[in-house]
Amino acid sequence: MKKTIFITGASSGLGKASAKLFAEKGWTVIATMRQPEKETELTQFSNVHLLKLDISDAKEIAEISAKAEEISPIDVLLNNAGYGLMGPFEGTTDDQLAQQINTNFLGTILVTKSFLPYFRARKKGSILSVTSSTANIPYPFVAVYAATKAALETWTEGLSYELNHFGIAIKTIVPAYMQTSFGSKAQLVSHPDYQELFADYMKAMRADASAKRDTPESIAEVIYSASESKDDQLHYTPGELSAKEHQWLRKDGIEAIMDKMKQRFFGKNS
Repeated sequence: MKKTIFITGASSGLGKASAKLFAEKGWTVIATMRQPEKETELTQFSNVHLLKLDISDAKEIAEISAKAEEISPIDVLLNNAGYGLMGPFEGTTDDQLAQQINTNFLGTILVTKSFLPYFRARKKGSILSVTSSTANIPYPFVAVYAATKAALETWTEGLSYELNHFGIAIKTIVPAYMQTSFGSKAQLVSHPDYQELFADYMKAMRADASAKRDTPESIAEVIYSASESKDDQLHYTPGELSAKEHQWLRKDGIEAIMDKMKQRFFGKNS
């Protein structure tokens, strides 16, 4: 029996890789993005339906979730849409902070809420949300982004008690850095008093970029496995870097990890 997945943020990176993989596996894919008229690659699949969705727009969420249910019975919801806000926290505007929280956290939970009556009536369904290793490992200059991802982790844990009662599974996918355009598409902020510190951080980040990273395609394979799994695992940490960072956390504790991160980005004298 063919299954259907609804994906947010499918225009690039992990969202697009997931849409392609599920389509290749024979699933019906409802791929959403803010500008579907610009998409060319996913249009090559006859089993992919493109819909316009900005998850920071609550009205649009309600309209598109209803439309998706008319296209095909939804088996899996993949919450992938989001973006990074990078730079000194003190340099952010109130609007930037609101938009980051409204998109990465509030938008995701509203999309999920819109599907719950449908899943509950069917007594089945899986909800997968893409978070980030920054939810658990504190990176400099992405504190608000990391906070939105940490919020999704905690929300998932708490909500699982409620949803499992109705046969609905909820899980998170927790990748670290991938070979995507995340960094180049991040919204950068600045502040003159943090200029030197931020420059040191970006230099270290560019050095990291040359290191081996996981591909969106390899993470998409984990998402596919999680969607098919019947176990009660809540969090999946795919990829070498994500698994390594979680090993650090379990072994060393958060204070030791923060010391490591200071040395990694700013040198031993920070």
